[in-house]
Amino acid sequence: MNLTNTTPLCQAPDLEIRSPKIAFPSGAVDCHAHVCGPASQFPYAGERIYTPPDATLTQYESLLKMLGVDRAVLVQPSVYDTDNRAMLAALSTNPNKFRGVAVIHPEISDVQLEAMHHAGVRGIRCNVVDVADKSVGLPIAELTALAERIQPFGWHLELLAHVNEYPDLANKFADFPVDLVFGHFGYSHARHSVNDKGFQGLLELLRNHKAWVKMTGPYRICDGDFPYVDMRALNDEVIKANSKRLVWGSDWPHVMVKKHMPHDADLCDLFGSWVSDPGLRKTILSDNPCMLYDFPAITGHH
Repeated sequence: MNLTNTTPLCQAPDLEIRSPKIAFPSGAVDCHAHVCGPASQFPYAGERIYTPPDATLTQYESLLKMLGVDRAVLVQPSVYDTDNRAMLAALSTNPNKFRGVAVIHPEISDVQLEAMHHAGVRGIRCNVVDVADKSVGLPIAELTALAERIQPFGWHLELLAHVNEYPDLANKFADFPVDLVFGHFGYSHARHSVNDKGFQGLLELLRNHKAWVKMTGPYRICDGDFPYVDMRALNDEVIKANSKRLVWGSDWPHVMVKKHMPHDADLCDLFGSWVSDPGLRKTILSDNPCMLYDFPAITGHH
């Protein structure tokens, strides 16, 4: 079924050329971005909930240059379902600069997983937000089965889930076979506050070194426009819980943003104002991603 005519088009990212005021440390990694298209070459899945404008690797590389960010993790967007070709093609252009997070079909073979590992994939993403049947809850058995498949490669499992929907999050994942990574601060809307049971469970997983948190997409989980003041408390809590388990990402090209489209330079500066200590910035922007995504050591400087 082709949903091209009924699937809403997304806003395009802000294309103004402007660098942030913050200087990123050498070896900094954008740990969350998507390459979409060109659609003529990598067509989107028929069953999808949005249609992004083309956001190509070429555009993304000029963005990284503009921001002063050295490396990046490309995450498979939901519009491609389990067709990872666009992401894998991007990884192949510069294996030292890029890592990938794939979306896989449960029937995938070990040989295919191994090929993905050699291509630079270091994790898989499971989206339990944009799913049709909300009544199922967390598919722990399926997630555990997937985790056992990827464990030999040292991969992690990235979860796109609203942690506020799972008050027993910490217990559910207490003995999970691989590292868990939660996108968008755990994707719990700021209105639920930091005292929400699910968010508290996420903090517990962080403290126990069971999970990582991506400091991404603040505009997705609060009501106001930039500078997303409601989000500050969630930011401070994850830092307090375990700064060694945090990574940052631009979330470019900001698909499905319904409010004012933020400029990437401003998002970088917002991170700079929320994380003002240079040592802590280096930990989050460079040291942590090297561990999580298995990047080679950086030689030389910008």
